[in-house]
Amino acid sequence: VQLQASGGGSGQAGGSLRVSCAASGSIFDYIVMGWYRQAPGKARELVANIIHGVTQYADSVKGRFTMSRDGAKYTELQMNSLKPEDAATYYCHIRDIRGVDYWGQGTQVTVSS
Repeated sequence: VQLQASGGGSGQAGGSLRVSCAASGSIFDYIVMGWYRQAPGKARELVANIIHGVTQYADSVKGRFTMSRDGAKYTELQMNSLKPEDAATYYCHIRDIRGVDYWGQGTQVTVSS
């Protein structure tokens, strides 16, 4: 299984960007699908995930980011009202029913003020 992330890039504060992730290969039933981010010098943090059909967001992105998915093969993270602190490398993640974790390669998001 491979997760291929795309999108992101450079945006301005207050603007919007979108990152997406496509999965290839055979995926057992997934139990978690989500997005994480990691800024330089900081730990990787959860941005949003979907567990049993329920979407959860980090407090820092609630009301600004929206995560969507199409089964276990595709997910998007729409990022609106960007802030400079949203700048990071964004990673998509899937955990299947066996507990196996899959990660995308990361896609860069920069935000200028």
